[in-house]
Amino acid sequence: MSQLENNQHRLEGRIVRALSGFFTVDTAEGPIVAQLPGRLKKERLDTDIATVGDWVAISLNPDGTGNIESVAERHSVLSRSRPSAYNVRRLAVDREQVLVANPDQIVLVFSIKKPRPSLRKLDRFLVVAELNELPAIICVNKVDLVTNSEQARTMFQVYEDIGYQVVYTSVKTDQGIDELAAILHGKISVLTGSSGVGKSSLLNAIQPGLGLSVSEVSQATEKGLHTTRHAEMFGLDTGGYMVDTPGIRGLALFDVEPGELDAYFREIAPLVPLCQFSDCTHRHEPGCAVRAALQDGTVSPARYDSYLRLREEHEELEERQY
Repeated sequence: MSQLENNQHRLEGRIVRALSGFFTVDTAEGPIVAQLPGRLKKERLDTDIATVGDWVAISLNPDGTGNIESVAERHSVLSRSRPSAYNVRRLAVDREQVLVANPDQIVLVFSIKKPRPSLRKLDRFLVVAELNELPAIICVNKVDLVTNSEQARTMFQVYEDIGYQVVYTSVKTDQGIDELAAILHGKISVLTGSSGVGKSSLLNAIQPGLGLSVSEVSQATEKGLHTTRHAEMFGLDTGGYMVDTPGIRGLALFDVEPGELDAYFREIAPLVPLCQFSDCTHRHEPGCAVRAALQDGTVSPARYDSYLRLREEHEELEERQY
C-alpha cells in the first residue's frame, strides 16, 4: 500500500491521553498515538485545538502513528485561563486552556478530617463548575473519622441546601461507595481532590487497580515542569470514564470579570436583579438584596465571604493589567 493510500485510511476515536503534543486516540483498531498538523494549530490561537475527551478523525502513517485531521464539536469543556508571560495573569489576553473536552460532571473529593476540608477551595471549584456549566458532585470522604456522621452533614449542609448533590463516603466502612459508583456509571467524570483526601482509595474501592493507575499518572506529572500537562482518561469496568488532570488543582477562572462572579454563586445569582443598583458589588450599597438575604439567613455567611474574597482577588488581577 502506498503512503497516499495509507493516509487515506482514516479512523475515528476519542483522545484518552495528552502529553507534550502527543495524543493517544482510542480507536476500534486499538490505541494510536497522533499529532496535530500545523494547519490545525493555526486555526485557533485562543484555545486548545485538541485535548483529552475530544472525538477526532485521524489518518494513519506508515509507521503506525497518526495525524489528527479533524476535531468534532464539543458539547462541554472544563477550562481555565493560561497565564501570560512572567506568570502574571492578564484577563484581556489570557489564552483558554481546555483541560477536558466533553465532560459530563465534576466530582470534588474532600475529606472530613486529615486533611481538614477547605470550604473556600470548594467554593472556588464550584464557581469553576458553574462557569463551565457542568454539574458538580461533592464527595465527603473519610466520614469514619468522625464519631457522629451528623458532624459531616452539618458542615456540608449549606451545599445541599443550595442544590448540590453531596455523597458521604468511607472506604473503611464501605459507606457511600455504591452511591459514588452509581454517580460515575455511564458518565465522563472529572475527579479532583487534594493530596491525602483518599481519592485513590475511593477509586480502588470502585475498581481495583484504578487508583494506582491514576496515582502513577499524577506522580509522573509532579516530577515534570509546572507547564507540563498530563491528562488521562480511564475506562470504568461498570461503564463510563474517569478523567484525572493535574491542571484542575490550580484552577484559575477563565474570561470572567469581577462583576460577573455573583452569577456563579447559585444562591446569590437570583438575588442580583433585586438589588437597587445594577452594578451592586454586594458590599455596602443601599438596597442590596444579597446583604438583606445574608441578614435573614438565606445566604450563608461563609459562602458570602468566599464571594467577597474571590471578587477581591479578581479586582487585584484586573488592576495589574494597567
